Amino acid sequence: MKKILALLVTAVVAVSAYAGEFADVSVTDVKAIATAKTAVIIDANGTESYNAGHVPGALNFAAIKENLAASLPADKNALIIAYCGNPKCGAYLSAAKAAQKLGYTNIKHMPAGISGWKAAGMPTEAAK
Repeated sequence: MKKILALLVTAVVAVSAYAGEFADVSVTDVKAIATAKTAVIIDANGTESYNAGHVPGALNFAAIKENLAASLPADKNALIIAYCGNPKCGAYLSAAKAAQKLGYTNIKHMPAGISGWKAAGMPTEAAK
């Protein structure tokens, strides 16, 4: 019984650490940030979803991931926000970790994703 309990506690701690790797940012905050253009916002949903509609000004991670550094600012403290489809989606991690690997230190996650963005009545931008 003690081994099972220890295993469960370890699993909970591991999941908590994994989930909290990047700070969350709300849809409302991202709207203000997007409007002010004070961050780089990265859509990790894939090109088809990106083309259908994304947060205004967001970059298509699928299109830039091979040369991400060229799309990010020189300031490694610049705010980078990554998102994907919804709160259960983990695709944002690819973009967030890629930016982290390049040395960026101020990376956040919009857990609501594009589905939460749309549900909140926020505007989207289609690919040009």
